[in-house]
Amino acid sequence: MRVALLHYWIVTWRGGERVLKAIADLFPDADIYAHVVDEALVQRELPGRSVRTTFINRLPRARRYYQAYLPMMPTALEQLDLRKYDLVISSESGPAKGVIVSPGACHVCYCHSPMRYIWDMYHDYAQGRGKLTRALMAPMFHYVRMWDQLSAQRVDHYVANSHFVAQRIQKYYRRPSTVIHPPVAVSDFEVSRESDDFYLSVGQLVPYKRPDLMVEAFNRLGKPLVIIGDGAMLAALRKRAGPNVRIAGPQPFEVIKRHYARCRALVFPGVEDFGMVPVEAMASGKPVVCLGRGGALETVIDGVTGVLFEEQTVGCLVDAIRRFEAQSYGFDASAIRARAEQFSEAIFKRNFKAFVERALTEAGRPSDP
Repeated sequence: MRVALLHYWIVTWRGGERVLKAIADLFPDADIYAHVVDEALVQRELPGRSVRTTFINRLPRARRYYQAYLPMMPTALEQLDLRKYDLVISSESGPAKGVIVSPGACHVCYCHSPMRYIWDMYHDYAQGRGKLTRALMAPMFHYVRMWDQLSAQRVDHYVANSHFVAQRIQKYYRRPSTVIHPPVAVSDFEVSRESDDFYLSVGQLVPYKRPDLMVEAFNRLGKPLVIIGDGAMLAALRKRAGPNVRIAGPQPFEVIKRHYARCRALVFPGVEDFGMVPVEAMASGKPVVCLGRGGALETVIDGVTGVLFEEQTVGCLVDAIRRFEAQSYGFDASAIRARAEQFSEAIFKRNFKAFVERALTEAGRPSDP
């Protein structure tokens, strides 16, 4: 069985790349392709594996400004010669699925999300850009949307990382999908039943994750909050933060792990496709105060593993923190950890392998890849 794995780009190591690694573990002889690659990152996280690239990788400053080359990525994908492969697995939230495969090949797409910046979050990404940038984005993204919807029909089977994403696949691609939640490294964390007097936020400091909402809410509450992460909003948030809010910036894994273990609760006010961060906090036995939308609805159980709030406003988050503190004694660390274990890497690998075997059988290929 000749297998190819397609990923959009490997320049950071976040949730999508962790999924790629788990799939690569299932197919140790598979060839891996991506538009742009950080070789040092690949050697560290995918030791012994090489990643073939499209021509985008050879363009000027591609590793830093790869998103500027988005209009060229459809052509780059279609130039890849994948005729020799029996099974193609694309990992999609940027352009990856639009490859052309052999008529007898089976193409499975694991979709983290249809490209947010060209579909439902287009106006969020356009907001705050300069007039010239917005003027260029409109026709460029119009073209990419048409190609994205058309290339969606080239896939034989879709796997969505959440029911939330499955709805978006149906909406934008008009295709059904099977939900297999992504792998979370639950075993990397240990249950902690002790807490220090601070709340925690972990993640990119970008507008759609709403870190500004957290800062304003905790400024009002006067309670300690630690924010770990990097992004375009880092400097602005530091200016707005009160003395009770510490913005630590990017931190290594061991520091993040220690903060998970010691916090009172994780605060998560954004809408995520799945959201690995809440599950990591729960793997440490810590409850989550989060917005009741998106993938968090599939991981956080209100009143059992955390507290959900309905509206993405400062007032609703303040009320949620107060409700959490009124019932914080009722959260059981072991029960929270048990919930996190339902999203482990082992469960993901078992479910994804079984799905691919069924897909191959339907395609008339051997059932054992």
